Amino acid sequence: MRALTWHGTHDVRVDTVDDPEIINSRDAILKITSTAICGSDLHLYDGVIPGVRPGDVLGHEFMGEVVETGRDSTLKKGQRVVVPFTISCGGCFHCKIQQYSACENSNPAEKQDMSATLYGHPMAGLFGYSHLTGGYSGGQAEYVRVPYSDVGPIVIPDHLEDEKVLFLSDILPTGWMGAENAEIQPDDTVAVWGCGPVGLFAIQSAIVMGASKVIAIDHYPHRLELAKQLGAEVIDFRKTDVREALMEMSGGIGCDAVIDAVGMEAHGFAIDNMIDIAKQKIGIGADRASALKQAILAVRPGGRVSIPGVYGGMTDKFPLGALMEKGLQVRSGQTHVQRYTKDLLEKIEDGTLDTTFLISHRLPLEEAPRGYKNFREEQDSWTKVVLKPGMEQEQAA
Repeated sequence: MRALTWHGTHDVRVDTVDDPEIINSRDAILKITSTAICGSDLHLYDGVIPGVRPGDVLGHEFMGEVVETGRDSTLKKGQRVVVPFTISCGGCFHCKIQQYSACENSNPAEKQDMSATLYGHPMAGLFGYSHLTGGYSGGQAEYVRVPYSDVGPIVIPDHLEDEKVLFLSDILPTGWMGAENAEIQPDDTVAVWGCGPVGLFAIQSAIVMGASKVIAIDHYPHRLELAKQLGAEVIDFRKTDVREALMEMSGGIGCDAVIDAVGMEAHGFAIDNMIDIAKQKIGIGADRASALKQAILAVRPGGRVSIPGVYGGMTDKFPLGALMEKGLQVRSGQTHVQRYTKDLLEKIEDGTLDTTFLISHRLPLEEAPRGYKNFREEQDSWTKVVLKPGMEQEQAA
């Protein structure tokens, strides 16, 4: 089959690789109908996530048609399903309390040492996201093997087209959990750093949850315009002193809650960020946490900090004193996708949530390398890329 594979920093290719096979009785095989490039895929593309190997198949946002099942899978051939990017067994301590992204069994034992050393406990398995998280092949391919297919995938009704539901795989529940972790109350002022796909869904979710004011922070005009269309007020951080503006927009108190949807590759020319960029390039320190540092300083005393943005290592000059002295609450983590998919599917069906407004480009799988390059380098206009295996044949017909 054809699949998008990683070969090094800024080097991804569509190669012919072996077809996936049923390995476990709970497995299923999907024929991919739609898959997307995620902002966190760019961390792999930029070479800042350890444990990726040449030839690894990328992609953790995907959906497709069930074409083969193991004897213990609950799926049936022909069903259309969206698959959570987190791989979860459904039976361990964490899965039973719906902390699916902390599953104890989905990362194979022989691959747990690296993340256990880094984080104190091994990570759960994720699709297409390095051997830190199990080394599973991802879904930017024609076919994919889905472990624990009786736990994760959600069956999609025929009347909903792919693009309305594809993002249930990651960025929609990630944005929703980012807002939920901010514990939003009806009178809250909420600031969101980053108007990428997760940030935009966090903004939309915060508004649906009843925040009285949501403030979006970015520097790309089109992405800020998308945030404004959702109902947010906006700040261009290259033109405005962010903390000063937030104080003014929150009545001189500071935001009640802040959401960092940027993660480990923050942009901007703040001195601390420039130093972090230099350190990241030479491998000293893995995370550029400028957005998170700003958020901690901008939130009011007693406020809440939510971090859906991805971090992988260490960071310098972290404002630990502000965190403690202001009495802040912090919540973060990979998304417990399976906890949210059913409710969010209902919100898509009844029109509460729109998931299609941020799609800017639809490409054949064979053009995935161009999609990665432009999604990284043309972020103002390339807001979300959906890849369609088989689109090449449709275009040629």
